[in-house]
Amino acid sequence: MAYLATAEACDSFPALVTSGDLRVLHPMFQTYGQRRAFAGPVVTLKLFEDNVLVRELLETKGEGRVLVIDGGGSIRCALVGGNLALLAQNMGWAGIVVNGCIRDVDEINGCDIGVRALASHPLKSNKKGNGEKHVSVHIGGVVISDGDWLYADSDGVLVSKTELSV
Repeated sequence: MAYLATAEACDSFPALVTSGDLRVLHPMFQTYGQRRAFAGPVVTLKLFEDNVLVRELLETKGEGRVLVIDGGGSIRCALVGGNLALLAQNMGWAGIVVNGCIRDVDEINGCDIGVRALASHPLKSNKKGNGEKHVSVHIGGVVISDGDWLYADSDGVLVSKTELSV
């Protein structure tokens, strides 16, 4: 898949922006990982301060997909750390977007993966296995569903109902 700049996508598809088929997330994320720009089809998780399901999904073949984790915006613990980022890289995930925190920032920044998160936090999450896979989530003013396409770069994060190309 060819890289598509988010600003270019917004300029090239104004009708999709107007219709809501191309949505712009609020500018709330910090950038981590070696991939400053990434894109791919979305897989969603909804959970709170528990990352068991994050590991479960990242242990599957990523095939260029982007894991979107709605952690409820919690800034009380991290949902992704260096080990999970390395796992995601090795399993072929394009990126991870976390509506919550990460940890092991230096390790994540060494991984060939794109990561967006609200902040970093040194405390690890619970390990109870609570949460939901493949459900629509609401992050940054946008509803994101399994199968949507996510595009992220230095300008921001977009979500589209379909794959975009220019």
